[in-house]
This record gives sequence, C-alpha cells and structure tokens, in this order.
Amino acid sequence: MNSLKHLRKFTKVPHRRRVVVTGLGVVSPLGRGTELAWKNLLKGHCGIVALKDEEYSKLPSRIAGIIPIESDTEIAKALSKSNLKLMAPATCLALLATSEALEDANWFPDSDDEREVTGVTLGMGMIDLKDVCDTNNALKIGYNKVSPFFVPRILPNMAAGHISIKYGFRGPNHAVSTACATGAHSIGDAFRFIRNGDADVMVSGGAEACISPLAIAGFCRLRALSTSFNDEPMKASRPFDKLRDGFVMGEGAAVLVLEEYEHALSRNAKMYAEILGYGLSGDAAHITTPREDGSGAILSMNRALQDGLIDSNNISYINAHATSTPVGDGIESTAIRKLFKENIKEIMVSSTKGAHGHLLGAAGNLEAVFTILACHHGIVPPTLNLDEPIDNLNYVAKQLREWHKERRIALKNSFGFGGTNATLCISSI
Repeated sequence: MNSLKHLRKFTKVPHRRRVVVTGLGVVSPLGRGTELAWKNLLKGHCGIVALKDEEYSKLPSRIAGIIPIESDTEIAKALSKSNLKLMAPATCLALLATSEALEDANWFPDSDDEREVTGVTLGMGMIDLKDVCDTNNALKIGYNKVSPFFVPRILPNMAAGHISIKYGFRGPNHAVSTACATGAHSIGDAFRFIRNGDADVMVSGGAEACISPLAIAGFCRLRALSTSFNDEPMKASRPFDKLRDGFVMGEGAAVLVLEEYEHALSRNAKMYAEILGYGLSGDAAHITTPREDGSGAILSMNRALQDGLIDSNNISYINAHATSTPVGDGIESTAIRKLFKENIKEIMVSSTKGAHGHLLGAAGNLEAVFTILACHHGIVPPTLNLDEPIDNLNYVAKQLREWHKERRIALKNSFGFGGTNATLCISSI
C-alpha cells in the first residue's frame, strides 16, 4: 500500500498532560474481580463452556465464554429481575465492574468541582437481541405489553448514562460502539479527554452480554465462529494456532479509572500503568475482513507509537487482537512483522482470548486490563491452545513469561467489523 511508505515518525511536542491508570474492575468468564481474573489467566484457566440449553442444540457452534453467575452471588444480584426490568444485562455488568474500579481507585468525589471533572466513556458492541425479539412478541399480544423501558434498555450509551447518574459524574459522558474495537476506542477517547483538559478523571471501558441463539446463529452464518470443538470447549479458542477455525463468543465487562498524573499524585493514588498513545485507522476494504496486507493494523499501531512519542524499538510486548479466526490472525501477524521488522524477535506476542473467548465490545478493554497488569507486574499472560503456531513470531504460548525490562512498553490492538482499528500504547510507571 503506497501510503505505508510514508509512515510518519514521532516528533517532539510541547509538554502534555500525562494519563495514568488508578483503578480496575472486571466481570469476565475468568471470574469477577480483577485479581481473581488475572490469577486465573496466569494459571492457564479457561472460562469457555458448552451451551447446553435446547435452543442451542441445532446450531453449528454451541460454546461460549460465560460469566460465572451461578457461583457468584454479586453477579446474580446485579442481574436481578428488578435490575433487568430497567437495564440491559450489559449495563448491569458495567455497573458491577465500575463499582470495583472506583473502589480500587478510591475515587468517590464529594464536591461539585470534583464530579464535574470526572467523566465516563463506556460502550457496547451489540444490543441485547433477545430483548428485541421478546418485545416484538409482546407487541403482537398488544401495544401495552411493550415495556416503557424497552428503548432505554437497548440504547448503546445507556451504560455510560447509568454510571454517570449513579455517581453524579458530570464530565464528558460518551459512548462508543465500534464493534470489537469498542473497548479500546473507549479507553483511547478517555485518554484524550484527559490529555486535552476536558476531564481529570475518566471511568472507561465496555460491556457485552449478547450471547443468545439468534446472535450465535448470525455469527455462524458469517462463518465467524468455531464449530469444531463443541465437545472440547476449552480447546476451541486458539489464537495464532494452525487448527483455529473461528472465534468463541464471550460476555462480561471491564472498567478502568484513568486519571491525570498530577491529580493522581496529589491524592497519593496507586498507579498501575501509564497510557502513552492512541492510534486509529480504517481498513476501507470489507465489512468483516481486514486488508490482506495488514496495512490497516500497521497504520493503527504506528499512529499509537507516534502519538505516544515512542520509537518502535522500545516495544517489547504486543497484546494482540487475534480472535482465533483463520484470516484475521494471519493478517495481524503480517502487520506486526512488517511494522517491527528487525526488532520482531525482541517483541513478545500473546492473545488472551484462548482463556475467555471474544467479548466483542468488551474485548479491547478487558485485554487492556491484562496488558496494564502485565506492565505493572512484569508478567506476560499466555496464549492458550497455541500448539502449532502459524509462523515464527515470539509467541508466549501456554505458559506465562516474565518480562525483564526496566521500562515495560506494550501495544494493545483491537480491530472490528467495518474495518475499524484501534491501538493503545501502554507502559509501566
């Protein structure tokens, strides 16, 4: 692609506000709570299970990454009938993850000034299709059977709205819906709001809870889902492996508290990592398939490096988008090799989707949490089921790997249908 010959190099700019991560919250197939999910990830646990309900029995794919609602009373409480009457399941999970993130950050502002500089960016990739189908059936019975909360339940920005309302946050209130890049775009936009002075603190992330027979049938018709491992669910999601045959749907939420560095310092806040840069691009090629040459991903990664004023030689880990699809993983690998060239052997690459599946609109933010923790602890999480890699990239396969760098700098990739790409550049403090 011609434009790639003219990739811009980073240049020095005047002092900019720094943005750090001070709080994390997770609800995922690996468990509720950041610490539990991280420990399970490092241990090689997998949250992908069989879908045993009769309505899934005739579908080509009958597996998914499910949150542990039956064994977790807090998740069950969040998804109570009274809450689901008012809110979509994804919104309920977003509120639960937000509660943990704010507690972790110890950020509960009690003055108008503090609340006015605290904002929210949180989105979802898909609405709850089951709610739409159920409401359409109710309409057939009669107009008055349609819930007055139906429209608010399916609006993609309502999770951000509920968080803002519950905590009184009056800074930017922003929702992103860019398919599987939603979570990363939410974090990147929040990062820029803080850097540009629109807020001092942002609650950011994504949530997804759209696993249903209709959703799985739709993705199956696209030939996007894994169908060869219905009897061995934990082996189904296998990023960068030669036997990969599609992604596995997942559900959950992950929320980050981003904060301006001096603001965090002034209140002695714990800091996990720093967001250095944010890159975006469009493939302009196909509704579901990236450009074969990887140029969309290359543009996104390079723009994140440029935005963060980081030389490509300083990157030592890439948390890949890799969803376990036959086409997408190979294209991302191609992009990484083309961009990093001689430095490629020094860069560790992994995708955590083998452990939790693909959370769609909540994928980029959950995986950003894991990337942040990797930078913070100096441990790179493994790629499960990577038995036969598709090439010779420096993959972290099956077992965690220690990250021996004084300053640990990573890229987090997220790509979505429609050709939308996002990359975050993240570093240790």
